[in-house]
Amino acid sequence: MTPHVSEPEITADVALCLPDGRLDPDAVGWSRAPLHDTSGVGRGLRGLGRTKRWEYWAVVTPDHVVALTTSALDYAALHQVWVWDRASGAEVDAVAIAPLNRSATLPGRLGAGPVRSSTRAVAIAVDEEPRGTRLRARTSRVDLDVTVARPAGRELLGVVVPWSDRRFQYTVKDVGRPAAGGLRVDGVERALPAGSWAVLDHGRGRWPYRAAWQWGVGLGRGVDAAGAGHEVALQLGGTWTRQGPTTENGVFVDGVLHKIHDELDWTFDPAAYTAPWQVRGERLDLAFVPAHDRVSRTQLGVVASSTHQCFGTWSGWVAADDGSRITVDGLDGWAEDVAQRW
Repeated sequence: MTPHVSEPEITADVALCLPDGRLDPDAVGWSRAPLHDTSGVGRGLRGLGRTKRWEYWAVVTPDHVVALTTSALDYAALHQVWVWDRASGAEVDAVAIAPLNRSATLPGRLGAGPVRSSTRAVAIAVDEEPRGTRLRARTSRVDLDVTVARPAGRELLGVVVPWSDRRFQYTVKDVGRPAAGGLRVDGVERALPAGSWAVLDHGRGRWPYRAAWQWGVGLGRGVDAAGAGHEVALQLGGTWTRQGPTTENGVFVDGVLHKIHDELDWTFDPAAYTAPWQVRGERLDLAFVPAHDRVSRTQLGVVASSTHQCFGTWSGWVAADDGSRITVDGLDGWAEDVAQRW
């Protein structure tokens, strides 16, 4: 197994950046709540073009998966609404790329203001309301209006990953929040079925030109050694954190985060992404069986990306902080493999 990583827990508000835009060393660590102020990201001339900010929401239902992306990449903004129909396998995809960042509105702190994608082809609005987080999206074929509940006491995972004082990333992964509302595709309206849920990937940082990562998410029920049932959510990462002191790995048991401080071993076949995957560590041993591979490739001169996001089910076991094991079988979710030049 890969070696243990020691990382501090952040328990009080902290600024991600120093006044000159470099990483504040006191910001490095992980948290159970969104404690980082990222408004200083992009300040200063060094690293111009390296600032990346995004808000990615995925809404997972028994019938569909919907993904919303609002992103500002310094030199361009990219917005996307994607829908996958599980029964037919059909995908509906709308992408808008606009120069600079003017079409994207992204707050300096999670939940501190609205998120907006403002283009003719793709419109996205994310707002915090008393009932939870409201997600709205519109394209020529898709309309979405969903509220993601915020159960009391539910934790998330925030992590700062540093490569240097000028290259670093703050990410928040919020996995498994209940979702309700409506989805319309090509004029056909559907209410979200019971059991629908959502995932947030909130990102702010300054990235190197080349990057690669794996990301795994799952939600479902697990059983401990005494036979008691638990809600289990998975948040698993790989590759991009290997050169730093922090990881983005954790397991949520009944909404409580159990942080995994080790790097995980990912095994999959890049020539056959729909073959089974394995993810292993000292505190988990999981198999992922894909049912659908969402393939996305971009080649725009010096900017390029390749994404395989496979949807399927997770099975195996995870260990809580006290060492007790929980067996999981058929957790719904995904595993992805991404390579970027940006």
